[in-house]
Amino acid sequence: MREKVFRDPVHNFIRIDDPLILRLVDTREFQRLRRIKQLGVANTVFHTAEHSRFSHSLGVYEIARQIANHMEQFSQPSEESGVGAWDSSERQVLLTAALLHDLGHGPYSHTFEHIFKTNHEKYTQDIILSPEAEVHQVLVAADPELPNKVAQVIAKTYPNKQVVALISSQIDADRMDYLLRDAYYSGATYGTFDLARIIHLMRPVEDGIAFEQKGMTTVEDYIVSRYQMYEQVYFHPVSRGIEVLLTHLLERATQLYRGEVSSQFAVPNFITPDLIPLFEGQFTLSQYLDLDDASILENINLWRHAHDQVLSDLAKRFLDRQPLKSLEITETSRPHLPAIRQIIEAAGFDARYYTAENDSFDTAYDLYHPNSKNAKTQIEILQPDGHLVELSTQSRLVQALRGKTYGNARYFFPREMLKTQTPDDLMAPVYQEFQQHIKNGQIV
Repeated sequence: MREKVFRDPVHNFIRIDDPLILRLVDTREFQRLRRIKQLGVANTVFHTAEHSRFSHSLGVYEIARQIANHMEQFSQPSEESGVGAWDSSERQVLLTAALLHDLGHGPYSHTFEHIFKTNHEKYTQDIILSPEAEVHQVLVAADPELPNKVAQVIAKTYPNKQVVALISSQIDADRMDYLLRDAYYSGATYGTFDLARIIHLMRPVEDGIAFEQKGMTTVEDYIVSRYQMYEQVYFHPVSRGIEVLLTHLLERATQLYRGEVSSQFAVPNFITPDLIPLFEGQFTLSQYLDLDDASILENINLWRHAHDQVLSDLAKRFLDRQPLKSLEITETSRPHLPAIRQIIEAAGFDARYYTAENDSFDTAYDLYHPNSKNAKTQIEILQPDGHLVELSTQSRLVQALRGKTYGNARYFFPREMLKTQTPDDLMAPVYQEFQQHIKNGQIV
């Protein structure tokens, strides 16, 4: 086939010269990713962050394609000390896994997973392995073993650790694209780093991928970029306030549908048919694939006019961008939360739906801990004599960041609690009592 080119603001061109990849892009399951935002509700803070998981997945494919081209020079045993061989026959598995790695994401991805107890990686594997899925049919037509191989890469059980590392590690095609893409679309400058240089520094080794020592500062730049994006974009308190609203909104709707809370709500007009299997907790893969951001948004628009006051109010706050406010929680202030919760209840708000403790923490870089729940593969630096050393032993900057947890715990509450100069408001004394617990943006 002739090369097909997608124009892209991050990579300039995304080139597809493999008919298998193009057929996968044209499947129903992959096209659905156009309708799921990459950053969920972050566009309420960073107004241009409207990009989709479709564009991100194409970007991950493009980075993997560039890496595969770079690795071709190591397809034969190298005379370079410590460098292993790259198996060129793995190219198809690598590029396919890169393209399909996010296939199982639901609408408003992480909030959706929390409420409905789904797992996007498992759904990605299920889609790839389901004979009913167009993606599966395309993969089988190319190679009957290809669906199993790609699913194993997603599950991190594929025998070739080089391929797994390029899709899922502390410096992989997925992370590199979302940092660059999210930085571009959010308008932030924190997530930029030298992608071409990082790829040039990659070397295949027996148990994965390593980086030449001479380019260690480029890898440091990547680590710092990731740290800054989490601090400034992904953990933004206003975005988290919108996520809390969405979480409580979906919780209230689910409880109403299941009869777990009493209300005057008219159940028959409560939700659109595509959400019924989800609320009942029994849905097929095909029904799951019918859902996208628009499915949820359509229902929230209906809920704005609901008879149930809590659901209606939460829907209005979400649609009209009225996020819950928040204060940072410290260990010394946490004991005060029950009293604060009572004050908010006294102001007329149901604390179940108008308050929340939200913890957002991550580490900029960590060592490999095989017994941990989500073990991270550490970054290896290839020494001139062929030995591999872990990154933080060579970098004082990364050593300073290693294992350090960043982020914070915040307590979310209705913005009305911060009202001042309200002499005619019957709740003015309650607001004043609440505000006595605030100092310098923290609970005291």
